[in-house]
Amino acid sequence: MEIDSKTAELIQQIYGNLPDVLIQGLEKLPTERISESNHQLWSERDIVLITYADQVRDSGVTALQAQRQFLLDHGLEQLIRCVHLLPFCPFTSDDGFSVTDYLAVDPDAGTWQDIAELGRDFDLMFDLVLNHASQKHAWFQAYLRGDADYEEFFIDQDPNVDLSKVVRPRSLPLLTRFESSSGTRNIWTTFSADQVDLNYANPRVMYLMLETLVEYARRGARIIRLDAIAFLWKKIGTDCIHLPETHAAVKLMRRVLDQVVPGTLVLTETNVPHRENVSYFGAGDDEAHMVYQFSLPPLLLDAIHNTDTTVLRDWLSTIQPPSEFTTFFNFTASHDGIGVRPLEGIVTQQRVEKLAEIVRSHGGRVSTRRQADGTDSPYELNITYLEAVADASKVGPQEHSRCFLATQAIMLALPGVPAVYFHSLVGSPNDLEAVLETGQNRRINRHKYDRQSLEAVIAQPHGLQRRVFEGYKRLLSVRIAQPAFHPQAKMEVLPLDGDGLLGFLRTTGSGERLAVIANLTHNPRVIPSGLIDEALAYDELALERVWQGDGIPMRPFQVRWMTAN
Repeated sequence: MEIDSKTAELIQQIYGNLPDVLIQGLEKLPTERISESNHQLWSERDIVLITYADQVRDSGVTALQAQRQFLLDHGLEQLIRCVHLLPFCPFTSDDGFSVTDYLAVDPDAGTWQDIAELGRDFDLMFDLVLNHASQKHAWFQAYLRGDADYEEFFIDQDPNVDLSKVVRPRSLPLLTRFESSSGTRNIWTTFSADQVDLNYANPRVMYLMLETLVEYARRGARIIRLDAIAFLWKKIGTDCIHLPETHAAVKLMRRVLDQVVPGTLVLTETNVPHRENVSYFGAGDDEAHMVYQFSLPPLLLDAIHNTDTTVLRDWLSTIQPPSEFTTFFNFTASHDGIGVRPLEGIVTQQRVEKLAEIVRSHGGRVSTRRQADGTDSPYELNITYLEAVADASKVGPQEHSRCFLATQAIMLALPGVPAVYFHSLVGSPNDLEAVLETGQNRRINRHKYDRQSLEAVIAQPHGLQRRVFEGYKRLLSVRIAQPAFHPQAKMEVLPLDGDGLLGFLRTTGSGERLAVIANLTHNPRVIPSGLIDEALAYDELALERVWQGDGIPMRPFQVRWMTAN
């Protein structure tokens, strides 16, 4: 790789100089070439499935092989373009997010060959868990032994220093005591005692993680997710989140990939208030290609449980990626819970507390984070998204599935690349047994299936999971056929009253249009006539032509995708 002036400038922004270990390492990276004229960042066919490498098991095959076969047997390679494998490396806790070896595949899930086979049917997305490693990682074990080569790999922090400004994502101690060959060390652990933060002030750490980033791209990752990136850089006296060095590091990662493995997309994971989240777009062509749309999941729940779409409608009117080279990563559920920090500045604290109480009433849990004053506040709602909308449906699997699928139809229709969590696709209920067994709230939404039991629940006639699975596949099949759902197609939010109705118009640069209208209430409603062009009269979901007349009738929790078909 050639160290050009822009790359050198980014390295100097981070370190104040050009460290030999980083420069010489990058120069050794061989570059690949692709035809940029044939390269398209994304299209309306881009849908991502979020899943664990060991999500499905079957006898006689590895977990990765079992899941691939499940997806193929149900024709999902025709509907889903990309599979996001959550951390698949050997690990010690947090279901993969405490890595012991970044360049290996957990043998309990499978092999690199299994991942390559999956990549023949789907594009791939990998996680780079770059803020921290497991305390069992060889680097940290060498650090504790006093190996001089690893002395500056981790952060030994004097506990007497005032760290009250540091933003905390958990209600856990920031520092963890470890005994080393040279005595007690107080190590920076942002997320848990088993997740020791890497010290990026050491340029050797930066190089090794850049090398890993490149290796993931070469192993087939079209998209690489930068886990917990906001906390990367530490500087005493600051809040240690979103620091300039962190943004410069993301830009450096983007630049290295652009030069070494062109076409690889960078996705930042920053579960923070919306304004902070979108800052990782940078100038629109130099930082993240995509950012998670973290405000969307809780705002949809807020709209349903308050029968008030005003906040959601007004927020949708403000979202706009800064350039054609950036877009949103839309989702409602993932391996984590539903973050509520992204609601800050958008809804009142009273409405956040209401959502928390609803989640608790449905068997869910509420995880907290430590504030600067020492108090704890809600940080994450731990519940499956299916169960999170449950009391908005009141009765029966048909109504429940309709309410849930309405939220998914809205998510799939928004500007950006949609991501579907495996448990949303198959309609998983809360896994309360796993929570009680492990004491970990997030296990409620991380159930692992053996294939036989999974096939049984999605085949049960009139069952909730079957309704969700079949309904979701139908949404995907219609979605990928609509040019107006291209990530770059413009969105105009319709001026509907905020009493449970929502609507927006998607328009491509070549003029294809699609109107999305939704009724997020328990009652039949009518969309006023004249709100959308009468030419948009065909509902692609209901497969019917709708004449506006006195308005467009809407059943409870119905979403229409209206085209001029």
